[in-house]
Amino acid sequence: MSFQVKEPILIVGLGGVGSRLAVQAKETLNSECLIISNDQTDFVQDCSSIKVSTDSVINPSVQLIRGSAYNAADEIKAKIANYSTVILMTNMAGKAGSAISPVVSEICKESDKGLISFAIMPFKYEKDRIFNSGISLKRIREDSHCTIVLDNDSLLESNPDLSPKQCYGIANSAIMHVVKSLNTSGIAAETSVLSTSKDGQNIEESLRDSLKMLYENAPPNSVKRSMLYVVGGENIPVGVLSSITNLTSSVINEESQMNMSSNTSEESKVVMLSSIQGMTKFDRYDPLGMIPKEDTLDWSTPDCSIDCKLDLYQLE
Repeated sequence: MSFQVKEPILIVGLGGVGSRLAVQAKETLNSECLIISNDQTDFVQDCSSIKVSTDSVINPSVQLIRGSAYNAADEIKAKIANYSTVILMTNMAGKAGSAISPVVSEICKESDKGLISFAIMPFKYEKDRIFNSGISLKRIREDSHCTIVLDNDSLLESNPDLSPKQCYGIANSAIMHVVKSLNTSGIAAETSVLSTSKDGQNIEESLRDSLKMLYENAPPNSVKRSMLYVVGGENIPVGVLSSITNLTSSVINEESQMNMSSNTSEESKVVMLSSIQGMTKFDRYDPLGMIPKEDTLDWSTPDCSIDCKLDLYQLE
Protein backbone atom coordinates (compact mmCIF):
# COMPACT_ATOMS: atom_id res chain seq x y z
CA MET A 1 0.00 0.00 0.00
CA SER A 2 1.39 3.39 -1.00
CA PHE A 3 1.20 6.58 1.02
CA GLN A 4 -0.27 9.51 -0.88
CA VAL A 5 1.51 12.83 -0.42
CA LYS A 6 -1.01 15.68 -0.19
CA GLU A 7 -0.37 19.39 -0.48
CA PRO A 8 0.33 21.69 1.25
CA ILE A 9 3.65 20.16 2.34
CA LEU A 10 5.92 21.25 5.16
CA ILE A 11 9.56 20.10 5.32
CA VAL A 12 10.85 19.92 8.90
CA GLY A 13 14.62 19.75 9.43
CA LEU A 14 16.09 18.88 12.83
CA GLY A 15 19.61 19.92 13.80
CA GLY A 16 22.49 20.63 11.42
CA VAL A 17 22.20 17.77 8.89
CA GLY A 18 18.40 17.81 9.01
CA SER A 19 18.30 21.55 8.33
CA ARG A 20 20.55 21.25 5.27
CA LEU A 21 18.47 18.40 3.87
CA ALA A 22 15.27 20.34 4.54
CA VAL A 23 16.54 23.37 2.59
CA GLN A 24 17.37 21.15 -0.41
CA ALA A 25 14.02 19.35 -0.22
CA LYS A 26 12.22 22.69 0.01
CA GLU A 27 13.64 23.76 -3.34
CA THR A 28 12.86 20.38 -4.92
CA LEU A 29 9.22 20.21 -3.82
CA ASN A 30 8.57 23.97 -3.89
CA SER A 31 7.21 23.75 -0.36
CA GLU A 32 7.59 25.50 2.98
CA CYS A 33 10.39 24.71 5.42
CA LEU A 34 10.71 24.68 9.22
CA ILE A 35 13.98 24.17 11.12
CA ILE A 36 14.00 23.10 14.76
CA SER A 37 17.25 23.02 16.70
CA ASN A 38 18.94 23.96 19.95
CA ASP A 39 21.82 25.51 17.96
CA GLN A 40 21.32 28.97 16.49
CA THR A 41 23.87 28.28 13.72
CA ASP A 42 21.53 25.69 12.13
CA PHE A 43 18.97 28.33 11.12
CA VAL A 44 18.80 29.91 7.65
CA GLN A 45 17.02 33.01 6.44
CA ASP A 46 14.70 31.33 3.93
CA CYS A 47 13.07 28.99 6.47
CA SER A 48 10.94 29.44 9.56
CA SER A 49 12.66 28.30 12.74
CA ILE A 50 12.00 27.26 16.32
CA LYS A 51 14.82 27.53 18.85
CA VAL A 52 14.82 24.82 21.52
CA SER A 53 16.38 26.56 24.49
CA THR A 54 18.44 24.63 27.03
CA ASP A 55 19.12 27.85 28.98
CA SER A 56 22.67 28.07 30.29
CA VAL A 57 23.70 24.45 29.61
CA ILE A 58 26.53 24.50 27.05
CA ASN A 59 26.69 20.80 26.20
CA PRO A 60 23.17 19.48 26.84
CA SER A 61 22.29 15.79 26.83
CA VAL A 62 19.81 14.24 24.43
CA GLN A 63 17.32 13.94 27.28
CA LEU A 64 17.66 17.62 28.23
CA ILE A 65 17.16 18.77 24.62
CA ARG A 66 14.09 16.55 24.38
CA GLY A 67 12.63 17.93 27.58
CA SER A 68 13.23 21.46 26.30
CA ALA A 69 11.57 20.55 22.97
CA TYR A 70 8.38 19.62 24.83
CA ASN A 71 8.33 23.19 26.16
CA ALA A 72 8.05 24.31 22.52
CA ALA A 73 5.34 21.75 21.66
CA ASP A 74 2.57 24.34 21.29
CA GLU A 75 4.70 26.41 18.92
CA ILE A 76 5.54 23.32 16.82
CA LYS A 77 1.86 22.33 16.69
CA ALA A 78 0.91 25.82 15.52
CA LYS A 79 3.56 25.75 12.76
CA ILE A 80 2.33 22.45 11.27
CA ALA A 81 -1.39 23.18 11.68
CA ASN A 82 -2.03 24.39 8.11
CA TYR A 83 -0.26 21.53 6.30
CA SER A 84 -1.54 18.14 5.17
CA THR A 85 1.83 16.37 4.82
CA VAL A 86 4.94 16.78 6.96
CA ILE A 87 8.30 15.48 5.72
CA LEU A 88 10.74 15.08 8.61
CA MET A 89 14.50 15.18 7.98
CA THR A 90 16.67 14.00 10.87
CA ASN A 91 20.16 12.70 11.56
CA MET A 92 19.94 10.23 14.44
CA ALA A 93 23.69 10.49 15.03
CA GLY A 94 23.24 14.11 16.13
CA LYS A 95 21.92 15.09 19.53
CA ALA A 96 19.27 17.42 18.14
CA GLY A 97 18.01 14.82 15.65
CA SER A 98 17.65 11.92 18.09
CA ALA A 99 16.29 14.21 20.82
CA ILE A 100 13.67 16.21 18.94
CA SER A 101 12.44 13.72 16.31
CA PRO A 102 10.17 11.70 18.68
CA VAL A 103 8.64 14.96 19.93
CA VAL A 104 7.83 16.18 16.40
CA SER A 105 6.55 12.79 15.22
CA GLU A 106 4.29 12.52 18.28
CA ILE A 107 2.84 15.99 17.63
CA CYS A 108 2.23 15.11 13.95
CA LYS A 109 0.41 11.92 14.90
CA GLU A 110 -1.75 13.71 17.47
CA SER A 111 -2.54 16.39 14.87
CA ASP A 112 -3.48 13.74 12.28
CA LYS A 113 -0.86 14.85 9.74
CA GLY A 114 0.55 12.63 7.02
CA LEU A 115 4.14 12.07 8.16
CA ILE A 116 7.09 10.84 6.07
CA SER A 117 10.28 10.51 8.11
CA PHE A 118 13.81 10.34 6.69
CA ALA A 119 16.29 9.10 9.32
CA ILE A 120 20.07 8.76 8.95
CA MET A 121 21.61 6.26 11.39
CA PRO A 122 25.09 6.61 12.96
CA PHE A 123 28.35 4.82 12.23
CA LYS A 124 29.16 1.76 14.35
CA TYR A 125 32.12 3.49 15.98
CA GLU A 126 29.83 6.26 17.30
CA LYS A 127 29.03 4.01 20.26
CA ASP A 128 27.67 6.77 22.47
CA ARG A 129 25.00 7.54 19.85
CA ILE A 130 23.80 4.03 18.99
CA PHE A 131 21.36 3.58 21.88
CA ASN A 132 19.66 6.98 21.57
CA SER A 133 19.33 6.58 17.80
CA GLY A 134 17.67 3.18 18.23
CA ILE A 135 15.01 4.26 20.69
CA SER A 136 14.26 7.44 18.73
CA LEU A 137 13.89 5.49 15.47
CA LYS A 138 11.50 3.06 17.15
CA ARG A 139 9.27 5.93 18.21
CA ILE A 140 9.17 7.76 14.89
CA ARG A 141 8.42 4.47 13.12
CA GLU A 142 5.35 4.13 15.34
CA ASP A 143 4.21 7.67 14.60
CA SER A 144 5.01 7.92 10.86
CA HIS A 145 2.95 6.75 7.91
CA CYS A 146 6.24 5.75 6.30
CA THR A 147 9.82 5.85 7.56
CA ILE A 148 12.87 5.82 5.27
CA VAL A 149 16.11 4.80 6.97
CA LEU A 150 19.63 5.22 5.59
CA ASP A 151 22.43 3.60 7.58
CA ASN A 152 25.80 5.35 7.38
CA ASP A 153 27.50 2.34 8.92
CA SER A 154 26.39 -0.16 6.26
CA LEU A 155 27.44 2.31 3.55
CA LEU A 156 30.91 2.44 5.08
CA GLU A 157 31.00 -1.36 5.49
CA SER A 158 30.34 -1.78 1.78
CA ASN A 159 32.90 0.89 0.89
CA PRO A 160 35.63 0.94 3.60
CA ASP A 161 37.77 3.32 1.54
CA LEU A 162 35.25 6.15 1.96
CA SER A 163 35.77 8.95 4.45
CA PRO A 164 32.90 9.95 6.76
CA LYS A 165 32.49 13.17 4.75
CA GLN A 166 32.10 11.16 1.52
CA CYS A 167 29.53 8.92 3.22
CA TYR A 168 27.55 11.99 4.27
CA GLY A 169 27.56 13.29 0.69
CA ILE A 170 26.40 9.97 -0.77
CA ALA A 171 23.68 9.61 1.88
CA ASN A 172 22.33 13.12 1.32
CA SER A 173 22.31 12.61 -2.46
CA ALA A 174 20.38 9.32 -2.13
CA ILE A 175 17.75 10.96 0.07
CA MET A 176 17.28 13.78 -2.43
CA HIS A 177 16.63 11.28 -5.25
CA VAL A 178 13.72 9.85 -3.24
CA VAL A 179 12.42 13.32 -2.39
CA LYS A 180 12.46 14.29 -6.09
CA SER A 181 10.31 11.25 -6.92
CA LEU A 182 7.55 12.05 -4.41
CA ASN A 183 5.66 14.08 -7.03
CA THR A 184 5.68 11.26 -9.57
CA SER A 185 5.69 7.91 -7.74
CA GLY A 186 4.13 6.38 -4.64
CA ILE A 187 6.03 5.43 -1.52
CA ALA A 188 5.39 2.37 0.65
CA ALA A 189 3.36 3.09 3.78
CA GLU A 190 5.77 1.23 6.06
CA THR A 191 9.45 1.16 7.00
CA SER A 192 11.86 1.27 4.05
CA VAL A 193 15.64 0.98 3.89
CA LEU A 194 17.50 3.28 1.49
CA SER A 195 20.70 1.84 0.01
CA THR A 196 23.14 3.00 -2.65
CA SER A 197 26.80 2.90 -3.69
CA LYS A 198 29.74 5.21 -4.15
CA ASP A 199 30.24 7.14 -7.38
CA GLY A 200 32.47 6.00 -10.24
CA GLN A 201 31.10 2.46 -10.64
CA ASN A 202 29.27 0.86 -13.53
CA ILE A 203 25.57 0.22 -13.07
CA GLU A 204 25.94 -3.50 -12.22
CA GLU A 205 28.54 -2.80 -9.53
CA SER A 206 26.33 -0.06 -8.12
CA LEU A 207 23.42 -2.50 -7.88
CA ARG A 208 25.63 -5.09 -6.19
CA ASP A 209 26.79 -2.63 -3.54
CA SER A 210 23.23 -1.39 -3.01
CA LEU A 211 22.04 -4.95 -2.37
CA LYS A 212 24.98 -5.59 -0.04
CA MET A 213 24.16 -2.44 1.92
CA LEU A 214 20.49 -3.46 2.08
CA TYR A 215 21.19 -6.93 3.48
CA GLU A 216 23.47 -5.54 6.16
CA ASN A 217 20.37 -3.80 7.52
CA ALA A 218 17.72 -6.49 7.14
CA PRO A 219 17.50 -10.24 6.40
CA PRO A 220 16.59 -11.18 2.79
CA ASN A 221 13.19 -12.64 3.69
CA SER A 222 12.08 -9.32 5.22
CA VAL A 223 12.37 -7.38 1.94
CA LYS A 224 8.95 -7.18 0.29
CA ARG A 225 9.28 -4.60 -2.46
CA SER A 226 12.04 -2.50 -4.02
CA MET A 227 12.09 0.68 -6.06
CA LEU A 228 15.21 1.34 -8.15
CA TYR A 229 16.15 4.96 -8.79
CA VAL A 230 18.57 4.83 -11.72
CA VAL A 231 20.60 8.04 -11.83
CA GLY A 232 21.62 9.05 -15.33
CA GLY A 233 19.35 6.31 -16.66
CA GLU A 234 18.83 7.97 -20.03
CA ASN A 235 22.45 7.16 -20.91
CA ILE A 236 22.23 3.47 -20.02
CA PRO A 237 21.32 0.82 -22.64
CA VAL A 238 17.78 -0.49 -22.33
CA GLY A 239 19.08 -4.07 -22.15
CA VAL A 240 21.15 -3.23 -19.07
CA LEU A 241 18.18 -1.56 -17.39
CA SER A 242 16.02 -4.62 -18.05
CA SER A 243 18.77 -6.89 -16.76
CA ILE A 244 19.20 -5.10 -13.43
CA THR A 245 15.42 -4.98 -12.88
CA ASN A 246 15.12 -8.73 -13.46
CA LEU A 247 18.15 -9.39 -11.27
CA THR A 248 16.71 -7.36 -8.41
CA SER A 249 13.36 -9.13 -8.64
CA SER A 250 15.04 -12.54 -8.60
CA VAL A 251 17.23 -11.66 -5.61
CA ILE A 252 14.45 -10.31 -3.39
CA ASN A 253 11.86 -12.75 -4.80
CA GLU A 254 9.30 -9.97 -4.88
CA GLU A 255 8.17 -7.00 -6.91
CA SER A 256 10.76 -4.56 -8.28
CA GLN A 257 10.02 -1.26 -9.99
CA MET A 258 12.24 1.35 -11.64
CA ASN A 259 12.26 5.13 -11.57
CA MET A 260 14.50 6.85 -14.12
CA SER A 261 16.44 10.01 -13.28
CA SER A 262 17.05 12.33 -16.20
CA ASN A 263 19.91 14.17 -14.46
CA THR A 264 22.70 13.62 -16.96
CA SER A 265 25.25 15.67 -15.03
CA GLU A 266 25.85 12.81 -12.60
CA GLU A 267 27.51 9.45 -13.19
CA SER A 268 25.17 6.50 -13.54
CA LYS A 269 24.37 4.71 -10.30
CA VAL A 270 21.56 2.90 -8.48
CA VAL A 271 19.66 4.14 -5.45
CA MET A 272 17.41 1.42 -4.00
CA LEU A 273 14.43 1.92 -1.70
CA SER A 274 13.23 -1.37 -0.18
CA SER A 275 10.20 -1.81 2.06
CA ILE A 276 10.84 -4.02 5.08
CA GLN A 277 8.45 -6.15 7.11
CA GLY A 278 9.87 -7.52 10.33
CA MET A 279 13.07 -6.92 12.28
CA THR A 280 15.99 -4.81 11.17
CA LYS A 281 19.44 -4.41 12.73
CA PHE A 282 18.29 -1.12 14.26
CA ASP A 283 15.94 -2.99 16.59
CA ARG A 284 19.05 -4.32 18.34
CA TYR A 285 20.34 -0.82 19.12
CA ASP A 286 18.05 -0.73 22.16
CA PRO A 287 18.70 -3.81 24.37
CA LEU A 288 15.09 -3.62 25.61
CA GLY A 289 13.68 -3.08 22.14
CA MET A 290 12.28 -6.61 21.95
CA ILE A 291 9.74 -5.80 24.68
CA PRO A 292 6.36 -4.91 23.10
CA LYS A 293 5.22 -1.37 23.89
CA GLU A 294 2.05 -2.66 25.56
CA ASP A 295 4.31 -4.35 28.13
CA THR A 296 6.45 -1.25 28.65
CA LEU A 297 5.54 1.07 31.52
CA ASP A 298 7.15 4.25 30.17
CA TRP A 299 6.30 4.07 26.46
CA SER A 300 3.89 7.02 26.35
CA THR A 301 6.57 9.70 26.81
CA PRO A 302 10.19 9.44 25.65
CA ASP A 303 12.95 9.75 28.25
CA CYS A 304 13.68 13.41 28.90
CA SER A 305 15.24 15.63 31.53
CA ILE A 306 13.54 18.68 32.97
CA ASP A 307 14.60 21.24 35.55
CA CYS A 308 12.04 21.01 38.33
CA LYS A 309 13.74 23.83 40.27
CA LEU A 310 13.34 21.99 43.57
CA ASP A 311 15.40 23.11 46.58
CA LEU A 312 16.63 19.73 47.74
CA TYR A 313 19.49 19.78 50.20
CA GLN A 314 22.02 17.02 50.60
CA LEU A 315 21.60 15.01 53.78
CA GLU A 316 24.83 14.07 55.56
